[in-house]
Amino acid sequence: MSQVQYQLSSAGENALMLYFEQRIDPAISVLVQQACELIRAELSEHLLDILPSYASILVVFNPFSTDLYRVRRQLQDCLQQLQSANDSTGKQIELPVYYSEESGPDLARIASTKNISIAEVIRRHQAVSYRVYAIGFAPGFAYLGEVDPLLQMPRLSTPRAKVPRGAVAIADRQTAVYPAPSPGGWNLIGLCPTAMFTPGATPVMPVAVGDEVRFVAVDKAEFIRLGGEV
Repeated sequence: MSQVQYQLSSAGENALMLYFEQRIDPAISVLVQQACELIRAELSEHLLDILPSYASILVVFNPFSTDLYRVRRQLQDCLQQLQSANDSTGKQIELPVYYSEESGPDLARIASTKNISIAEVIRRHQAVSYRVYAIGFAPGFAYLGEVDPLLQMPRLSTPRAKVPRGAVAIADRQTAVYPAPSPGGWNLIGLCPTAMFTPGATPVMPVAVGDEVRFVAVDKAEFIRLGGEV
């Protein structure tokens, strides 16, 4: 097994940033997932927060119970335990989507731009299993990749002032579900009735970094039955 390449740098008085190879790659994402599990076990009560991303992890520790040098050594020990990035231990998640021009105002434009039918846009979006690479932008906003190359679309030149909760969207090679109403510049193709962030619930999100997500089309009646609003 080849040695895992990484960089470890200070990110403040009580934080360290761990960088793997900086590219979007399922194998790198598996390493991030494995490293997070090892770090949680190793730092235990000293860990205040751990924030994984596409190819990096921010580790925030309690400066009153440990110190930067000890944590650095512990992280280095964790990284020596990383295994080959073959399999993910993430969950398999299905998210229902009401795809339509009513619920996805950019659906027809994507179809026209790519010279395919709306039905083909919907088929291709459902055909892929998407990895949760990162959580960011807003609580519950999961960055999922990667979409079919034909569906790749740039962000809108002028973001919308308000995107509805549950909006399913595409930007570049990523797709996502907006967890709450917010401004946004992604291309909207449908609505998902599943709550992506519920404070006070356990867990607060239905997905986590390392999970695999598939979208499943539902009609309007089923979307409303599941709690969606148009």
